[in-house]
Amino acid sequence: MNSTDNKSLPLDKFIDLSLYDKKIGYYMKQNPFGKKGDFITSPNVSRMFSEMIAIWIVGFWENLGSPQKFNLVELGAGNGSMMKILIESFKNFPSFFGACNILIHEKSPKLIKVQKKELKLKKIVWISELKEIKKIPSIFIANEFFDSIAIKQFVKEKNLWFERYVKVKKNESNFFFNKKFNMNKFEKKISYNISKNQSFIEYSFLGLKYLKKITNFIKKNNGGLLIIDYGYTEKRMKDTLKAISNHKYSNVLQNIGKSDITHNINFYLFKKQIQKLGGVKGLFTTQGDFLKKMGIEKRAEIISKNLNFSMKADMYYRLKMLMDENKMGKIFKVMFIKKQKNNYKLGF
Repeated sequence: MNSTDNKSLPLDKFIDLSLYDKKIGYYMKQNPFGKKGDFITSPNVSRMFSEMIAIWIVGFWENLGSPQKFNLVELGAGNGSMMKILIESFKNFPSFFGACNILIHEKSPKLIKVQKKELKLKKIVWISELKEIKKIPSIFIANEFFDSIAIKQFVKEKNLWFERYVKVKKNESNFFFNKKFNMNKFEKKISYNISKNQSFIEYSFLGLKYLKKITNFIKKNNGGLLIIDYGYTEKRMKDTLKAISNHKYSNVLQNIGKSDITHNINFYLFKKQIQKLGGVKGLFTTQGDFLKKMGIEKRAEIISKNLNFSMKADMYYRLKMLMDENKMGKIFKVMFIKKQKNNYKLGF
């Protein structure tokens, strides 16, 4: 921890260090996914989740006119479990599979190793920068990608704005403190009146940079972006910062590099940002409704015919986890960004 001892860091820099520092970063030194890890994502709950995504992708490719060559880009592929099932499903659609360049955008060398072990397909290319993507029609998939990008936090007190910082202290407890902040200057920089009717703000420069880059790519080359992530749609922002370790919430400031730090996406802000860029539109629903419209329940019925009672019970338990309002069905949202004139709305 030497490089950070007794430093004051803005929150986004602190998160970035905790998650992506080459030596101590959480994502750089371990595989946090699955039962043995710190959290479970939808593809790890049930393979049916990834099968529904596969059907959605093939349908969208057809809607785009079944291009002879196109990119499928997964942003942050975790332990590779979603991509593995996508590929298994795609093999049932040979003309689609033949046309598809598969790319994975991944920052963590440790996770790239895990993914390469899981995905033994020669045609997958790992990229570190979006500019490496060929300028042809592209379908981007971001399952729990945006929540893992660092955020800044701003708080309003007595009509003044402050930015949240972290004081990192050697052999002592780290703590939050606030520094006076020029909101007008910030709003000019992002050309958006973000503080209107807000007393608290969460903002990710990098997250919105990704959104902008991908949206502009779609406008020029055709395609779309499917975002699946936990978040909320209200205008009013709230403090959603949290750390997760061993499937439980932990203290953001403790055990740097040993727990995941995450936040809930403000989809209202995402919607505003893409409206500003113009030429695209966003469709929006919950994960539960999306999976229902994609026919996951019918798929479960077909599979369950050949299962014994305990396997059937397990499958329906997993389905409930994905779709139930009190589990992942409501807190997880699905957003689809596409060109203004495109009429594809499967799942929405």
